[in-house]
Amino acid sequence: MELGAVNYVAIAVLALLGLYVMSLIYNNFRAAGVTDRGIQAEIAYLRERVDRIKAAREFDKQKNELSWNGVRKFRVERKNPENKDICSFYLRPHDERPLPPFEPGQYLTFKLNLPSGKKVTTRCYSLSDSPRSEYYRVSIKRNPPPKDPAKADVGKSSSNYFHDLVNEGDILDVQAPNGDFFLDMHRQTPVVLIGGGIGITPVLSMLNAIVESGSKRETWFFLGVRNSVEHVFREHLERLDRENENVHVRIVYSKPDDNDEQGKDYHLEGRVGADLFREVLPSNNYDYYFCGPPPMMESLFHGLREWDVPESRIHFEAFGPATVKSKKTADTEDGAAAPVSGSGFKLKFTRSEKELVWDGSADTILEFAEANDIDMDSGCRAGACGTCITAVLAGEVNYATEPSADVDKGSCLTCISVPKTDMELDA
Repeated sequence: MELGAVNYVAIAVLALLGLYVMSLIYNNFRAAGVTDRGIQAEIAYLRERVDRIKAAREFDKQKNELSWNGVRKFRVERKNPENKDICSFYLRPHDERPLPPFEPGQYLTFKLNLPSGKKVTTRCYSLSDSPRSEYYRVSIKRNPPPKDPAKADVGKSSSNYFHDLVNEGDILDVQAPNGDFFLDMHRQTPVVLIGGGIGITPVLSMLNAIVESGSKRETWFFLGVRNSVEHVFREHLERLDRENENVHVRIVYSKPDDNDEQGKDYHLEGRVGADLFREVLPSNNYDYYFCGPPPMMESLFHGLREWDVPESRIHFEAFGPATVKSKKTADTEDGAAAPVSGSGFKLKFTRSEKELVWDGSADTILEFAEANDIDMDSGCRAGACGTCITAVLAGEVNYATEPSADVDKGSCLTCISVPKTDMELDA
């Protein structure tokens, strides 16, 4: 029997079971003298359960039918600056076919031909809006100039490439939405969504999806920025907060400017963290989703754990060097992180015909290779997209964080790993 037929049968069985349960509830309530209001409430709850199952099935159906393998051509329909450093790009499929839905919080993977690049560069950017069939939106922050001008990566920064060289009407190569960091829209449990700076993008996608789906789940949304200069999507967030009783938006400035007014521009002063949540939230009984700069991510993770939030309710996304300790290692008796690499290991890169000695100065094998002019594919640099997967011909690695992407036996993700022994890599 095909999968679609199985789903139809499952829904039919559940619907019949629901009606049967409704009749039992009705008869039991009548016998107990319970009011009609209680009966209707139970019936409404069961109908809602059936509707959720149907919605989940329809989501899977559209995703399977409309998704694509490899790259698909997208046209930049609109380029909208959000502030001086962040710009949103509205991407419409060049073939004009409907887009598959995605899980709010997921990202797009771009294949870019940067001006000074020797090969196609892979980069991942979070979707910043709720799923739509006509277009996708990503919001990208410009890379700041380095303190040392000699280290400027002119022509190599994908973020600056988008800001400076990608224009409305341009065509980009894009892979289908992906990622394991997303909000389960079929649940109604209360959530806390937290964004730091450009880390707002995946959690804003979640917030928009909650509101546009009509969900009434209790939702707290925290945005942490330095001041009004960095405050993005201000009017949009104010409107969602004003128009939805279940949504509670809190803007937190860490260093307000003299002209920033508390109560008008922002709600709270300080840093987003568990200490602030203790003062603002009714309890710790929420699912927490967050994305932001590495120090913020690390502080949030450990702060929530110290506040007795179960690890199963802590969800985070990290693009760039991953610094949040994996949940598995955080749950060991002494809370120690995964073992780090020593130094003196010999690393042989067979295709590049280079043999080097690991000195421990780099955070990952990928960074070590790049510092020694060895070309290696990379994307998210956080162990999520799988772009950097490399065959290990000999030796072993340690992971700084638990990989999100699937890793075949005999391979490693170079963006989050360090050598454990002498190694030979197919790179």
